[in-house]
Amino acid sequence: MIKLLDLLENKILVPRRSPEERQKNLLIIAQKQIQQHIKDGSKGDLDLGNTPIKSLPQGLKVGGDLNLYKTPIESLPQDLVVRGNLYLDLSQVQSLPLGLKVGKNLFISPHIQSLPPDLKVGGDLYLSFTPMSNKYTEEEIRQMVPGIKGEIKF
Repeated sequence: MIKLLDLLENKILVPRRSPEERQKNLLIIAQKQIQQHIKDGSKGDLDLGNTPIKSLPQGLKVGGDLNLYKTPIESLPQDLVVRGNLYLDLSQVQSLPLGLKVGKNLFISPHIQSLPPDLKVGGDLYLSFTPMSNKYTEEEIRQMVPGIKGEIKF
């Protein structure tokens, strides 16, 4: 018979993997997701949110949304194209690459300090909790980055 005291003292329930092993496995899964997305013709969404992914391959195209929410990734490949939404909120992305094209909405990382002048956003640009949200007006951002089709939201 299992006693409650044994459960509370962790004599019976022993974790199978260490946190390091778990992170390593999550990274392998995320890398396989990217490879499968490319193999499938880059159609649909690519959800890498809350994974330990640190980089994306050059030439990556995403037919739907790309979710990098709460990831440690710090930079994006220069030729990235996302036909849907790009979620960078709470990621570690420091800057956006030249030539970035986002078909719908772009949700910016709080670490981004500036925007590339050739940025193309087919929907809205979300700047909440970024240094730019306090530093610039909507008009100033539109002058710096004319390729934003939708609203600029602070």
